[in-house]
Amino acid sequence: MTSLSTNEKIGIKISILRKKLKYSQEKLAELSDLSKTSISTIERGKSKPSIETLERIAQALNIELKELVDVSKIDL
Repeated sequence: MTSLSTNEKIGIKISILRKKLKYSQEKLAELSDLSKTSISTIERGKSKPSIETLERIAQALNIELKELVDVSKIDL
């Protein structure tokens, strides 16, 4: 089994946090001023989001950026 990249782990974490808040990808996109396609691509680990983009997502999820990017203890 191959290990996940950091981008994939961050994407999974965003997806988990989004679902805990019962947000659709559309809702998260709206709150973070991004497109639904961007959210989808990030969640699938297919893009390398900028710090600014991650900050906007973190704010939309009501968490600190450092909490969002800390993938050392991700619940898969």
